[in-house]
Amino acid sequence: MATANTGDTVHVHYTGRLDDGTVFDSSEGRDPLAFTVGAGQVVPGFEEAVNGMQVGDSKTVRIAPGDAYGERREDLLLDVPNEQLPEGLEPEVGMELGLRGQDGQTMPVRVAAIGDEAITLDANHPLAGEPLTFDVELVDVA
Repeated sequence: MATANTGDTVHVHYTGRLDDGTVFDSSEGRDPLAFTVGAGQVVPGFEEAVNGMQVGDSKTVRIAPGDAYGERREDLLLDVPNEQLPEGLEPEVGMELGLRGQDGQTMPVRVAAIGDEAITLDANHPLAGEPLTFDVELVDVA
């Protein structure tokens, strides 16, 4: 049986859940996820879980926020005065927007709160601060 090692391209089926049981992502009904172990293409805890598995192995692994999408950071909350919002924008909590940085890059943000004078945008990854549980099956090692 082939074993997944650093530098190998692997194919895995997976289901990712939050602590409350909510499925946030899954390969069910799709092709397996392909990535190269050690290349940083998936969160570190997921990569670590797959490293050393043999084809046909399945496991469940819980990944701490620091090995997933990081802890939530308060410095990634930004208050934007209503007068600086694009004309015609009617923000709603949870709405996803793109915020252009000084370098010209667009960063995804979510509307976290709406006040009388400003809205609060959240640039944290939606899964930041969440421990993640994955059911993983190694399908192939290339």
